[in-house]
Amino acid sequence: METEAGGRRPGSGSKKRKRAPLEAAAEGRAAGNQGPQPGAGEDEDEGAAEDRISQIPDAVLGEIVSLLPTKDGARTQVLASRWRHLWRSAPLNLDCGGLLPIPTHHSDLDRLVSRILAAHTGPGRRLCVPWRNGRKAAKLESWLRSPALDNLEELEFNNQSPGSLSRLPASASRFAATLRLVRIESCHLPDDTVQSLRFPQLKHLALVKVVISEGALASLILACPAMECLLLWYISGVRRARISSPRIRSIGVIALVGSNSMGMPNLDELVIENAPSLERLLHFNLRDDLRVSVIDAPKLETFCIVQNDRFSFGRIVEHVGADSPTTMARTVKILAFSVRFFSLDMIVDFMRLFPCLEKLYIQNKCNTLFRSMSRKKGPKNCWRRKHRNLDITCLDTHLKTIVLESYRGVLSEVNFATFFVLNARVLESMTFQVKNIDEEFIAKQQKLLQVENRASRGIEFHFTDDRCLRDFPDIRHVRDLDLTDPFVR
Repeated sequence: METEAGGRRPGSGSKKRKRAPLEAAAEGRAAGNQGPQPGAGEDEDEGAAEDRISQIPDAVLGEIVSLLPTKDGARTQVLASRWRHLWRSAPLNLDCGGLLPIPTHHSDLDRLVSRILAAHTGPGRRLCVPWRNGRKAAKLESWLRSPALDNLEELEFNNQSPGSLSRLPASASRFAATLRLVRIESCHLPDDTVQSLRFPQLKHLALVKVVISEGALASLILACPAMECLLLWYISGVRRARISSPRIRSIGVIALVGSNSMGMPNLDELVIENAPSLERLLHFNLRDDLRVSVIDAPKLETFCIVQNDRFSFGRIVEHVGADSPTTMARTVKILAFSVRFFSLDMIVDFMRLFPCLEKLYIQNKCNTLFRSMSRKKGPKNCWRRKHRNLDITCLDTHLKTIVLESYRGVLSEVNFATFFVLNARVLESMTFQVKNIDEEFIAKQQKLLQVENRASRGIEFHFTDDRCLRDFPDIRHVRDLDLTDPFVR
């Protein structure tokens, strides 16, 4: 459910619905246009039965087939005689996890994968391997040495053995020169293995539940000079991750506090030392206390902050809630928060720090227990005296979009939202995501928010019960980091 209210008439900017072909044809007949008479030749019908797919070169069709899931790509062989050879010669996209129904004994899957590799005559594009204890390592090594995987571009290795860590198979290094994407999950990457690796074309790297030392992580990043996206998800063995990379554009971090089940330390600090191309820095957690330092990132535009983060920008440390920030990051345009309650003082401090802010996203991730606590200890967000003469550049000239997720409409949250309604002069859209929503709630909120006195006459207010923002469960792949606005669902 979504309802609009505010400056512009709801739906005034919406496009007209396009008519379906059958609907348009029916209207034409009703108007007297009967179309071609029965028995008319193909020339008169302007090639209605023309087979345009047959005009596509085999090389292009092969690329299309290689983008399909493995089973769907194989099924294209039954479409027509011309398609029978395409899947076998197209770049191979082999996802071993989706070939057979679950549960399936690994020996059946092994035989099927071996048959596919033996029959395939084209180059390799992608290999996704889920691996469990009990399967012979020699089998995996034989797959990785198969000519069908020559020039492999994407490798995803997932150790699914509970309570154990595997090493990346040694033969996987033969793809180092051609790999563009690597995802490694639940593996141990020892120093000697990492130091021998070089990935000159690798653009996307995801380390998920990986044990790696601080030195090995630094070496791995240096071994990927073309890397653009880096995802660190629950990595262990390194307390401080230092990032220096000339081309990296997106970094995503999901960290756990303390140590893992094997006593290995989890990531505690992220330092962006030298990232001249970095545009997006995303940290999705709420429960931990990750320290984030940005020393050199002159192109950073998108920043995600957790309420209890300790972070520094430039070389001056700023704490959440600081009274007078002195370091200003003018490049940041999109700011996302994960918070336990809406705190206006905190947001005001950050708006001073980021004066060119255009989009502000706030996720209230407070659970039921914390909600009861926030009624007692959370801020009341009374601002009319404290922030009456506030001079914040982004409020006057830049801030255009605000999304408040898990909004409840209680007094402290109304005070929080009203500050922006009455002070943001160029605001275009303000969205409230509410769990339980009805017309009565919306009418009451419009009155409490004083929408008639809004500072921006062009603002639109949206009330919805659908989730608006992405969180770390929505980051299913390292490619999800490579979005212009990674927070919008």
